[in-house]
Amino acid sequence: MQITHFGHSCVLLDTGAARLLVDPGSFSSDFESITGLDAVLVTHQHPDHLDVERLRPLLRANPDARLVVDPGTAGGLSGVDHEVTAPGEVLELAGARVEVLGGEHAVIHPDIPVIPNNAYLVDGTHLHPGDAFPALPAPVDVLFLPTAAPWLKASECVDYLRSIAPRTAVPIHQGLLARPQVFYGLFTSLAPEGTALTVLDEGATTAL
Repeated sequence: MQITHFGHSCVLLDTGAARLLVDPGSFSSDFESITGLDAVLVTHQHPDHLDVERLRPLLRANPDARLVVDPGTAGGLSGVDHEVTAPGEVLELAGARVEVLGGEHAVIHPDIPVIPNNAYLVDGTHLHPGDAFPALPAPVDVLFLPTAAPWLKASECVDYLRSIAPRTAVPIHQGLLARPQVFYGLFTSLAPEGTALTVLDEGATTAL
């Protein structure tokens, strides 16, 4: 299977029979120019996994592509043809077999509601988990491995990698490493009343 990484969680899987694009989000680049897609798969509704505005030209360039989404994403797709799928379903996409696993996004913080998250297992060999670490029915050859996220500790990443023991792990979801503002926003929104967040860039000085 041919794999192309477009940054963060966006990957193109070319099985030889089908061309499947997963998670065309806001931290990914150049996916709008892809043609010949059979399906676009979205794991969940967060914008780093689905950039709705950039999705529209992608679908115009791929009029025969099926858009497959989790239940939580569907509400933000007014006017866009899509199919809602959930864990336990099996899809046939242009000759590729896609099993839907998982169900819920990993917990970021108890104060943040948990949203749906689909993991996609393609032809029984390649797993894109989205933002979660789902249990698997059988070993896989290739694991797309989340690397950095508000819900993720490095130790958890290592433990999941060891538990799956794939032939190959492909790091994804690393776009946040260059975007600490995502974490700053999380700290600000969840900080106790009366606590301010002061971000000091390298070389900056302030009085506190």
